[in-house]
Amino acid sequence: MKHHHIVIMAGGIGSRFWPMSTPTYPKQFIDVMGVGKSLIQLTVDRFGGICPPENFWVVTSEAYKDIVRKQLPDIPEQHILTEPEARNTAPCIAYASWKIRQQDAEANIVVTPSDALVIDTEEFRRNIRQALKFTEHSDSIVTLGICPTRPETGYGYICAGEKLEESEIHRVDSFREKPNLETAQQYLDAGNYLWNAGIFVWNVNTITAALRTYAPQIAGVMDELAPSLYTEKEAEELKRLFPTCEKISIDYAVMEKAKSIYVLPADFGWSDLGSWGSLHTLLTPDERQNTKVGNDIRMFDCRNCIVHTQDEKQVVIEGLDGYIVAEKDGRLLICRLKNEQLIKEFAKS
Repeated sequence: MKHHHIVIMAGGIGSRFWPMSTPTYPKQFIDVMGVGKSLIQLTVDRFGGICPPENFWVVTSEAYKDIVRKQLPDIPEQHILTEPEARNTAPCIAYASWKIRQQDAEANIVVTPSDALVIDTEEFRRNIRQALKFTEHSDSIVTLGICPTRPETGYGYICAGEKLEESEIHRVDSFREKPNLETAQQYLDAGNYLWNAGIFVWNVNTITAALRTYAPQIAGVMDELAPSLYTEKEAEELKRLFPTCEKISIDYAVMEKAKSIYVLPADFGWSDLGSWGSLHTLLTPDERQNTKVGNDIRMFDCRNCIVHTQDEKQVVIEGLDGYIVAEKDGRLLICRLKNEQLIKEFAKS
């Protein structure tokens, strides 16, 4: 357990959850579910017992460092890594990996998003421990694949191949982009396609070697940065070098190219909470399929709505069917659920 490390990626802006989520205070730092904890706090909680607090790392934007310190006071301040510029997940993971390797050459790492939801945390921890055991002394990479419950078009998929003997782990046949509805139904019917949750497990030598092989430009930047890590020059050198990294996801940079890739099918009640519609499906509905998060929300002759108004003393809504009603810091959204994909554009205009 002393060599287990958790890297939480927390740099996203959650634009599809406007106005609850804004670039200055995005959804990973918000109590989206109305349970008294933000999504990033829930992320840390579900790794309880996997590693000690001093082995947690958060990679985020410079703008969010103080929020992370306030919400996660048990994580060492030097483990809150701030990107001077967003360059997607491959540079983010590379920076954390080079930092960790200097501290712990035997590190076994889990990389996870900060803004997903897990219902069955015990099953989640069982899966994580199984994956860590598999990667501890091997050059394999394991990703967690979520057993699909519907023909979802908003997620990428993993095609699971041959199952290993005496294990729940499968070889990965291929990664697939977000499909159309017909293809998503075919994946569901096939039975060996899993949702890509963006949760990765590997030891530190495996991921650094993979980045050297498949993303040499990024690895080269990290090697140039390495002498300044844990010194007074780190921030300055990071600001100079990090923006020169290729802007690419870890999926494209490594996962789709590496040879020893495995997937662990998992079923622990997962959602990426990527939209108001996904949140609507996770909250407990009333008899008219309305869901709500807030203090005193009264709904009359409303159906199939989601209302999120935590800052308001009292909210009264009448006669809506299939709407999102959300308020945060003086910003109000009233939008049909079927048009939620337009919210990002509405907020920009």
